[in-house]
Amino acid sequence: MRSVFATLFRAAPRDVPDDQAHDEPARDAERDVAPGRLLVLRLDVLGDAQRERLVSAMAEAELLLTASMMCVEPCDPQHPHAQFSLESYFDELDARFEGGFDATRANPDPPEELIPPAGLLLLATLRGEPVGCGVLRCHDMRGGTPHWTEIKRLWVAPAVRGLGLGRRLLRSLERRAGETGARVVRLDTNRVLTEAIAMYRAEGYRETGPFNDNPYAHHWFEKDLVPRRGRRGRQPDAASTRSTKTASGTDPAHA
Repeated sequence: MRSVFATLFRAAPRDVPDDQAHDEPARDAERDVAPGRLLVLRLDVLGDAQRERLVSAMAEAELLLTASMMCVEPCDPQHPHAQFSLESYFDELDARFEGGFDATRANPDPPEELIPPAGLLLLATLRGEPVGCGVLRCHDMRGGTPHWTEIKRLWVAPAVRGLGLGRRLLRSLERRAGETGARVVRLDTNRVLTEAIAMYRAEGYRETGPFNDNPYAHHWFEKDLVPRRGRRGRQPDAASTRSTKTASGTDPAHA
């Protein structure tokens, strides 16, 4: 927690003794007392219940600050950060799947297929380090427009799980799929990835028949990018992304 909150404070020009801090005007205390000591003094006058509430609030604030600092943007699939994320994703699937995981058998993605207009790779970074990724593939091209798109390789690093990054990546990929003109987005997943399955269903995906021959898939999902008649579409993703040629995860979603 200290690592995040330390960025919000600057060291004071001088230290004020404890017995003088309460005698000075509030504006002088805020200016002159070191932030760390000021927090200790305030904690000292709080009751047990108040301290517990403050600690809980600070933990929640740290989570929100960390989530706000994560950046999601397109990345060259051969960039080291992209390669690290994909390899981490494959390693986790190998550890979780019954019988392991072989990426060469799971409909591999050649790098040239992850560059527009064939597809793209989104990379999530925190303080310049990779913490998540997701892949979009375009299929059944008709006059330069894909009839349907596929989301793959959705992964979030264990250190940042629970901050909504998986859903943010999913929605960002859906938005970009819609920008291609495709009408449907599809994905598959393994039965052991229960958290991912729950997220897909919560995001409006419905189960469908197999659309590929992925040997590791047990569930296939799809979602309309163009709302059906009489149904309202979801609101656009609030998290904006910036396009760039190179880079500046919850449960891994599917193979």
